[in-house]
Amino acid sequence: MIQEAAAKASSEQNENPGVERNASGTVNHSGDECGNENRQKSVRGKKRAREGSENVKHGRAKTSRGGVSRARSGRGKQSNVEAVTLFEVVTMGRSAMQAVVDDWIEAYESDRDSALLDLISFFFQCSGCKGVVTAEMCQNRQDREVISKMVESLDEDAGLQYKKFLAFPWILTVTWPMDIDNVEYPLVQPGPYGRWFHIEFCDFVSVLVSQCQHSVIFDNYLMSILISLLTELSDSCVRAFRHTCTLAAVKLVSSLVGVALSLSVGVENSQKMYNVEKTKTTGRQRTLQLGRIQKKITELRNKRVEIETMMDTIFKGVFLKRYRDVLPDIRSICMEELGVWMKLYSTSFLNDSYLKYMGWMLNDRQPEVRLKCVLGLQALYGDPVLLSKLDLFSNRFKDRMMSMTLDKDNEVAVQTIKLLVLISKTSDEVLSPEDYKQLFQFVYSSHRLLATSAGELLYSRLLNISSPTPEAEDGGNEDDTHTLQTTTKLMALLRFYQDSELHQHVVYLVDSLWDCAGALLKDWSTITSILLQDPTPDNTGPLVLTATEQAVVVEILVASVRQASEGPVLVGRSGAKKVMSAKEKKTQMDDCSKITEHFLSVLPKMLSKFSHSSDMLASLMRIPHYFLPECPATENPQMVFDLLAKMGAVVDLHTNPGVLEAAARSYQSLCGEEKAWHLTASTARDSLAQSWVDRLAPLLEVSLTDGTFSADEEKTGCILATLKKLSAFHNAQDLKLKLFELLTPLFSAESTWGGVPPEILLESLRCLCFSMLWNLNTSGVTLTSREKAVAQRTQLSVFCEKSYRCLTHVNMNVREQAFLGLCDILTAHNYQLHVFDPTSYGPLRYTPNPKLQRALSTFTLDQVFISPDSNGQNRGTVSEDSEVEKLEDLHRRRNLLAAYSKLIVHGVLEMSMAAGIYSFYMKHYNDFGDIIKETLYRTRQTDKIESAHTLVLCLQQLFVRLKQEQQSGGRANPAVQTFTSIKELARRFALTFGDLVKYRESVAMIHTSGIEFVFHGFVQTPDRLSPPYLPYLAILSEFSSKLLKPDKKTVLTYLQKHTGEHIMSPKEDCWQPLIYYRASLLAVADGEDASSYVSFDKRPYLRQNLLLDGSKSPSPISAISKGSKAPKHTVGSRSSSLRSVSNPPEKINKMDPCPVTTEPPAIQERLDITVTSTTEEDVDVDTIEVDV
Repeated sequence: MIQEAAAKASSEQNENPGVERNASGTVNHSGDECGNENRQKSVRGKKRAREGSENVKHGRAKTSRGGVSRARSGRGKQSNVEAVTLFEVVTMGRSAMQAVVDDWIEAYESDRDSALLDLISFFFQCSGCKGVVTAEMCQNRQDREVISKMVESLDEDAGLQYKKFLAFPWILTVTWPMDIDNVEYPLVQPGPYGRWFHIEFCDFVSVLVSQCQHSVIFDNYLMSILISLLTELSDSCVRAFRHTCTLAAVKLVSSLVGVALSLSVGVENSQKMYNVEKTKTTGRQRTLQLGRIQKKITELRNKRVEIETMMDTIFKGVFLKRYRDVLPDIRSICMEELGVWMKLYSTSFLNDSYLKYMGWMLNDRQPEVRLKCVLGLQALYGDPVLLSKLDLFSNRFKDRMMSMTLDKDNEVAVQTIKLLVLISKTSDEVLSPEDYKQLFQFVYSSHRLLATSAGELLYSRLLNISSPTPEAEDGGNEDDTHTLQTTTKLMALLRFYQDSELHQHVVYLVDSLWDCAGALLKDWSTITSILLQDPTPDNTGPLVLTATEQAVVVEILVASVRQASEGPVLVGRSGAKKVMSAKEKKTQMDDCSKITEHFLSVLPKMLSKFSHSSDMLASLMRIPHYFLPECPATENPQMVFDLLAKMGAVVDLHTNPGVLEAAARSYQSLCGEEKAWHLTASTARDSLAQSWVDRLAPLLEVSLTDGTFSADEEKTGCILATLKKLSAFHNAQDLKLKLFELLTPLFSAESTWGGVPPEILLESLRCLCFSMLWNLNTSGVTLTSREKAVAQRTQLSVFCEKSYRCLTHVNMNVREQAFLGLCDILTAHNYQLHVFDPTSYGPLRYTPNPKLQRALSTFTLDQVFISPDSNGQNRGTVSEDSEVEKLEDLHRRRNLLAAYSKLIVHGVLEMSMAAGIYSFYMKHYNDFGDIIKETLYRTRQTDKIESAHTLVLCLQQLFVRLKQEQQSGGRANPAVQTFTSIKELARRFALTFGDLVKYRESVAMIHTSGIEFVFHGFVQTPDRLSPPYLPYLAILSEFSSKLLKPDKKTVLTYLQKHTGEHIMSPKEDCWQPLIYYRASLLAVADGEDASSYVSFDKRPYLRQNLLLDGSKSPSPISAISKGSKAPKHTVGSRSSSLRSVSNPPEKINKMDPCPVTTEPPAIQERLDITVTSTTEEDVDVDTIEVDV
C-alpha cells in the first residue's frame, strides 16, 4: 500500500539539509495486526508513521483499480476482494500482468515518484517482508551526512531491524522483524506455490521490461532507481532480500538482453534500408530520407549502448557479488542466467571474461550449481555458430569436465557425458584417445542414464561408420551393402568388447547401446546369417569368425532378444523406466513377433551347428523363452516339431548344468497353457522325461543287488547324467513321475567300493526334494482320500529319515543338500497345513522328532558359525581367487542359516531352538546380523513372551558355559564368550524392545526369570555366602531401562522377596552385582544410571564402620543416627538395607499402586562401595563399538 506521509518536523529538516522537505512517503507492507504495530513504532525512537489513505493520489487509485478490474474480467473470475497492490496482482497470473503493467506505466508517466514507491513496495512484499519502508528524496548523491546514515542497526527490545540505503534520488529506510531469516518467504515456500510464484515473479519482470522498452526505460530515472534498489537489496545480509532481488536483477538483465537484440535487429534493418536508398537516383528527397535513416540508426545504437551499460552495471553490482553466495539457490540462479546471456547475446557476453565464471563454478560443492553450469555449456556447444569462441575454454577446463563424469550426483555425471558427446561431435581435437577410452567404460555403469549416454558416444565414435563398397557406388545389391555395413559395425563392437578386459557383461553393453543402436542390435537376420555362414577353405569369405568371436556374437544376439522382449530392467542397474507407454508396448509386441517368426526357423540350424559348444548352447537355449504365445508363424506345426526335436537332441547329448537349466526353462515356457503349441510341447517334454526314467530304472536295478551298489564307471556315468537331467527339469516343472520308489533304495545301499558315489547321492537327494515339493504343492488336487494323505505323510517321514542319515555323510555337498532339502520340505509342509481347505482332504501333520531337531540345530551351529581360517591373518597376501572363494563360502553359509531360520519362524521347530543362533549375534554380526535380527523380529510378532523366553535362554546358556569354563580351571576356550561380550549381547537384545508399553510383559518376564535363575535353590551357609550365578544380575541390568516405572517397583519387590532371608555385606565383592542390579531398578529419573545410585559419598560424618561379631560372616548394616552407638548384630539378623516387605508381592504383569518401602537415604549414603563399571548409552542396533 502507498500512504501519503505527513510533513516532517522543522527540526528534522534542519538536521537533514540534503533532503527535500516536500516529498516523502511511507510504504507499509504489513497485512495483519503485527504489521500495524510495527508501523506504529518509532523507527529511530523520534518519529511515528501516520495513517494515510490507501493510495497516494485518488487518480492513481482509480487507475490501479481499473487495470485490476480489466485483468480480472479477462480471466473471467469474480471476487469480493479488490487487489490494490502489484504483489496482489502478481498472484492473478500473466493475463493480469499485461493490463496492470500498462496501467502502472500510465501512472508512472503522470506521477513517477508514487509509481516508483509502488514498485519498491512490490519487491519488498515479494521478499516476504512484513515491515515498513520510508522513502525520502535526496538532492545530492555525494552528501556526506546522507552517506553516513547508510547504516544497519538492531533494536533487540522491539525485535526489529533497521536499514537505510540510497537508491538515488531516494533514501529508503526499511524496518522488518529480526526473525525474518526464519520465515519462509514466497520463493522458498514448499509445494507447488513456491514454484508457481517463481514463474510469476520472473514473468512480471519480463513483462515490465517488455512494455517499457519503447517508452520510460530510457528516461534515466526508472532504471537508475530500480538498479540501485536491486543492487542494495541483493547485498543485504537478510537471505530473503538477497535471494529475491538477485533473481529479479538477473532476470532484468535477461529481459534487457531481449531489448538489446531487438535494437540490434532494428539497426541491421535500418542499415539495409540505408544501403538500398543509396542505390537510388540522386535528389533532395533521397538526401532527406538518408538523413532520417542515419539518425534512426544512431538513435538505435545509442539506446543499445545504454542498455549494455545497464547490463554491465547489474553484472558488476549484483552478479560479481552473488555468484559465490553462501546460498546454493542464488549461485544456481546466477549460473543459469549467465548461460542464457551468453547464448542469446554472444557479441557481448560470450568471451573469456565471462566464460571463466562458468568454468570456476564447475567446482562448486553443491550438485545443483554444477548442473546449471553443465546445462548452460550444453546450450553453447550445441550452437555451431558459437564454437569458435569456446576453444580456449575447452582446453582450459577439459580436465575438469572429464573428472565430472565421476560426479557423486548421477544427474551431473549424465549431463556431463552428454556435454562431452556434443564436444566430440563438433571437434575432433578436444578429446584425446585416452579420454575416449575412459568415457567408453561408462557403458558398464550401474546407472542406466549414464550408461546410455556413454553408449551414444561409443556408437557415434566407433559404430556409426559407413563403408560404401564399389558395388554400392555402382548401384549394386543393397542387401549386400547392408550386410557388409552391419558386419563392419559388429566387428567394431567385437573389438571393443574384447579390449575391455575388465568387463565381461554383454547384457549391460547391449542395454547401454539399445537406445542409439537398436536398429543394429535388432538386425537378427543379418547376425544369424553371419553366424550360420560356413568359412571357405581358403578363408576368403566376407567374414570369418573365430570360436571366441562366435561365442561373443551369440551372447550379443541373445542379449538383444532379451532386451526386446523384457525391456531395460536389469539386476544391478538403476534408473530404468519401470512403466512403458502404449507406443513402447506396441513396439515390444512387434519385436516379440519378429523374434518368434525368425527363430522358429533359424534356431534349429544354429543348435545343429553349435551342438558341441556348451556355452553357446546354454545361451541359444534361452531364446524360446521369449517367444510370443500367438504368432502367424506358429500356424506351421512342422517348425515347432523341428525345434522341439532339436532341443531334445541337445538335452540328450549334454549334461552341462547351464544347458540343462536353460532347456528346462524353455520347455516350461513352451508348455504354458497360453501358448498355441503347449500340447505339442507338453507331449514332447513328457516323452523325453519318461525316456530318462525308462533308461534309469534298469540301470538301478542292475546296480542295486542284495542291498549293495555295484556299477562300473560307464553305468555310473550314465546314471549320474540321467539324474542330472531329471533334477534340472524337475526343478522347473512338475513332471508327474514316480521317482520316490525308484530312488529311495540308493540311500540304504552299501558296497565294497564305499557305497553309492556322492555325486549320485547328491542328485538323488535333489530329485527327491523336488518331487516332494511338487507333491506338496498339488496336495489340494491329488489328495482325494485319507489313504493318500497317509501315504504322503509316510513318504515325508521316510524322506526325513533318509536325509537325517545323510547329515553325517563324509561328503560336504551331500550333507548340505540333505540339510537344505529337509528345511525346504518341512517349511513347505507347514505352509500347506495352513492354506488347505478344511472341508477337503489335506496333508496330515508331521512333526520332526527331537533327534532330527537336534541334528538340524547342531548342523547349523557347526557349519555356519565357524571361526575364520588361520591364514586370514595374512590378508595382505591373499589372492583375488581366494577372496572370491571366501565370498562364495559366506553366501553358502548364509543360505544355510536362512533355511534354518525359516523353520523357526514358521513354527516347524520350537522357538527355543533359536537360542543357539542368537548367541552368535554379536560375534558374527557383520556376516549374519541381518538374518538373526529378522528372525528375532518375526518370532516376536508370533509370540512375544516365548520370544523373550528364547532370549533369556540364550543369555543363561552363555553364562552357564562361561561359569563352567571358569570352574574347570583349564586353558581358555576361544569358543566361550567372555562376560563383557555376554553383557554387550544383552544390551543389544534390550535395544530391540522399542515400544515399552507393547513389550511390557516380555521385559518383566525377563527380569523375573533372571531373578529366579540366580536364587533358585540357593541356601546360604558359612562356606557359601552368595549364589553362584549372582553375576548374572549384572547382565540382567541391561534390561532395566526397558521397564516402566511401576514395573521397576514391582520387580524390586520381587527381588527383595528372594534376598530378604540372606545376610549380605556391600563390602564383599561377591554382592556387587546385586547392588548394581538393584541400583538400576532404582534409577527411575531420566538421565540417571546405576552408577549414580551406588556411588559413595565421601563426607566423613556419613561414613560408618562395619562391626563384626568375631565370625567371618559380615554383619548387616543398620541405620545409626548422629551420636548413637552402633549395635552389634548376629549372623542370623536381617540386613536393613535389603529388608523385604511384609506384604506378598503382586504379580509382575500388574501395576503396583503402592510405593515399595526402601531404606532411608542415610543408609544409601553410608554404603562403602566403589563401582568401577558404568552403564553404556543406548546406541543404534546396527552400530559396533570398538574399544582401543
